Amino acid sequence: MKKLITLFVALVSLGAQAQSFEGTVRWTMSMEITDPQMKAQMAQAQQQLNDPETQAQIKEMEEKMNDPQMKKMMEQNPQMKAAMEQAMKSARGGSAAGTNDMMPKGMILKVKGANMITIMEGGMANGMEMLFAEGQPPMRINREAKTFSKMPEGSSGETPEVSVTRAPETAKILGYTCQKYIVEMTSQGQTMKQVMWTTTEIKDLDMKALSRQRSAQGQPMFSEKVQGVPLKIEVASPQGNMVMEVAEMKREKLNDADFKIPAGFKETKFSPY
Repeated sequence: MKKLITLFVALVSLGAQAQSFEGTVRWTMSMEITDPQMKAQMAQAQQQLNDPETQAQIKEMEEKMNDPQMKKMMEQNPQMKAAMEQAMKSARGGSAAGTNDMMPKGMILKVKGANMITIMEGGMANGMEMLFAEGQPPMRINREAKTFSKMPEGSSGETPEVSVTRAPETAKILGYTCQKYIVEMTSQGQTMKQVMWTTTEIKDLDMKALSRQRSAQGQPMFSEKVQGVPLKIEVASPQGNMVMEVAEMKREKLNDADFKIPAGFKETKFSPY
């Protein structure tokens, strides 16, 4: 699941290469885990969450967190407070609504020229922010813990084989005419298929440079053979499938402070969540 979320962030981080666009782009997202081992692990985790003994432990932990002395201790350590609150949130969400609530439901992108910040919505990664500032390495921001961390740099390992096919189909998304592309990437014996619906009718976003964007594993996420801005992406991988689609694109003035590390935030080691 972490690989799929990392892929999602990389695929939609087009704002880092924008020319003059300023505004907010909202993506919706749906995921389906197909890997048998991963599905079994999630089912086991769900079973453990539903166990009466586990529920009793969760209740006991909640009571401890409400203890005045514990509250004071957590206020003095924002990072510990954020970690414990996230753990409790995941536990409550998993036991109440099932493992589907562990999956992200979408992402908000705030874009200003060559700067962008992404905010995950829903699931275990809810509220996760990634900052892509011009001239700076990508950063993960945790506002609750008041910390930030640098994303791992791409590796110099195997370069995946990429094939791109322009399909004859077109579709209308948000009123824009989109062309269908089929992109297949093979790396370490595994093939990932992407169906991308892109439009050339949005002129203030530059997608060419996205072919040089790389995930944490150093794999290219876009090909220069694909023309235009993606408004819908369907991904099929050995771990599972996901569909992402732009639901809203709003041009608006944004605050410069949104694209800077807030004063007083401490740097920590990178973590996906």
